Amino acid sequence: MSNLKVNAQEIPLDKEGYLRDLNDWSRDVAEQLAAAEGIQLTDAHWEIIRLLQDFYRQFELSPAMRPLVKFIGQNLGADKGRSIYLMQLFPPSPAKVASKIAGLPKPTNCL
Repeated sequence: MSNLKVNAQEIPLDKEGYLRDLNDWSRDVAEQLAAAEGIQLTDAHWEIIRLLQDFYRQFELSPAMRPLVKFIGQNLGADKGRSIYLMQLFPPSPAKVASKIAGLPKPTNCL
C-alpha cells in the first residue's frame, strides 16, 4: 500500500493505486492520479469522470468496458460512446484507468 500526498494530506491507496476510501476523492486527487498515469485532464476527461461517478452512484459498481461504452453512448451520444474514443482519453485500459482517476474501485472483471 502506498500514499498519495495531496495538499499536505496523505491519501491511502491500495496496492494497485486505487483510493482505499472513496470519500478521499477530490479534483486535486484526480489530477494527481491522472498525472501518475501520464494523463493531463481536459474537459473531455472530466465529462467521462463525472459520468463514471454517476454510474457508480446509480449501480454501486465500477463498470467494465462494455457497460461503460454503452453508458457513455446513452449520455453523450454515439460519437463519444465508442471504445476508441475512451482509449484515446484513458489508455491503455479505459475502464480501469478512468475508474481509478474518478476515485472508484477497480472494475471487478478487469484484470
